[in-house]
Amino acid sequence: MQRFRGRAADALRPLKITRRFQRGPAGSVLIEMGRTRVICAASVEDRVPFFLRGSGTGWVKAEYALLPSATSTRTQREACQGRQSGRTQEIQRLIGRSLRSVMDLSALGERTISIDCDVIEADGGTRTASITGAFVALVEACASFYERGKVFPVTDFLAAVSVGIAQDGEPLLDLCYEEDSQALVDMNVVMTGSYDFVELQGTGEGRPFARRELDTLLALAEKGVDELISRQKDVLGGELVWKVGRIG
Repeated sequence: MQRFRGRAADALRPLKITRRFQRGPAGSVLIEMGRTRVICAASVEDRVPFFLRGSGTGWVKAEYALLPSATSTRTQREACQGRQSGRTQEIQRLIGRSLRSVMDLSALGERTISIDCDVIEADGGTRTASITGAFVALVEACASFYERGKVFPVTDFLAAVSVGIAQDGEPLLDLCYEEDSQALVDMNVVMTGSYDFVELQGTGEGRPFARRELDTLLALAEKGVDELISRQKDVLGGELVWKVGRIG
């Protein structure tokens, strides 16, 4: 399959992560994966949900929004409709689950970190880009209150990427919207820096897929996540990379 700009089947789209994109939040980035662009912001509050009060344990939650002008056809703001769509709820729960999987919530103390992921331009892979960018914002936010000698709340690196099988049967990494909309198989993979899976979301859109195809897709995803985490480390720099997984 000939991909946009001759990109190889196992290649990521051009990736750029800009730290400190906003001044207000404790952590914020603009992540750009091809034409998909997402603002990820992490805000810290010295309070927790009622079910954690007095526990000494913190919480991480996420909210996701697709801006009306993010696609070629304007979508109505969900606030105007008075409710979130099922898709929005599913994606923000995925982001929250993924981030909590690499958090020591007891090391967070009774704090809540709220992650806001706002898609300003969508061309496929918005949920995976949100997770990858939100992780960087999360590390920044935790560094804002971390005290040297204590446990850093973030225990491992985390990234997500899409993989799929094209109409011609070729496995692809990091699908744009055009590729995703025509794919026979579509999958989102969330992994840690230790190569453990956090979540697999795979569907045979056009046909069932074999175990050998699944193995190929997971190998592609592992390659993509490895490259994404490498870029996260470059963006964070040595001081923040050193903190991740730090105990004392």
